[in-house]
Amino acid sequence: MDQIQEFCQYLLVERHYSAETKKAYAEDLNAFRQFLQDNGGFSSFGAVDRLDVQTYLASLSARALARSSVARKLSSLRSFYRYLIRVGEAKVDPFEVVETRKSHNHLPSFFYEAEIQELFAVVDGPTPLDQRNSALLEVLYGTGIRVSECANLTLPQIDFELGLLLVHGKGNKDRYVPFGRYAATALHRYLDDGRITLMAKLDQRHERVFVNQHGRPITARGIEYILDQLVKRTSLTGGIHPHMLRHSFATHMLDHGADLRTVQELLGHASLSTTQIYTHMTTEHLKADYMKYFPKHN
Repeated sequence: MDQIQEFCQYLLVERHYSAETKKAYAEDLNAFRQFLQDNGGFSSFGAVDRLDVQTYLASLSARALARSSVARKLSSLRSFYRYLIRVGEAKVDPFEVVETRKSHNHLPSFFYEAEIQELFAVVDGPTPLDQRNSALLEVLYGTGIRVSECANLTLPQIDFELGLLLVHGKGNKDRYVPFGRYAATALHRYLDDGRITLMAKLDQRHERVFVNQHGRPITARGIEYILDQLVKRTSLTGGIHPHMLRHSFATHMLDHGADLRTVQELLGHASLSTTQIYTHMTTEHLKADYMKYFPKHN
């Protein structure tokens, strides 16, 4: 097992990072090693010096990557070198002195409530996929769970009697999230009809709630594709980010008077500061409407 594999195993076992986060770290670290290999050869991570780092940063700049992407790569490398130093496989962190300009805090995109209604209208059909898509939208918007959490949702995690989902979140942290009658109705319809039909195509037997057209467990990427196709059937402009329904859930909860701490717990945020960005979103929404509709704003 090489150093990157050992580090990724450490992230999973000791830090309890998700498999998706581990995969992102591995991609960043392998890309750095490949860069070193292609530009003078790779001997060891412990032999990397400041010149190697400067050359690597120049290559990232030449690729015109987003500032957030560069910051993520540097964060991966810094974490990796802290680990190497801790286990005695490196003496210094060559990235320690690297500074990046702070990126602007872009507000997450979300749907307005009228747009949500238009999105739900396109899945109001009788087919198994319509039933699945309706349940998918109701769960994502009605609970605010992450796309990955939705993809991994299993039948035993749904308690219809109490109206609760047991969600397995980031860092192996579980939380209960309530769902309303719209989600319950859509889920019952899908589970009692559409899912059975889809599962029977290839005689699938598993407990994942959401399945693809062949009855196999759906992936987070598959959900993203479905949402993108649904938006194309509406008059809404632009693409859809996988978490837009989660952002919409949080924004609409706050718009209707929910407490910030409650929204934090429902979203599964470890820190309240992460949730507070949605207060900025609602403020921006109010300001935009004020500037648009109030006749004496200037």
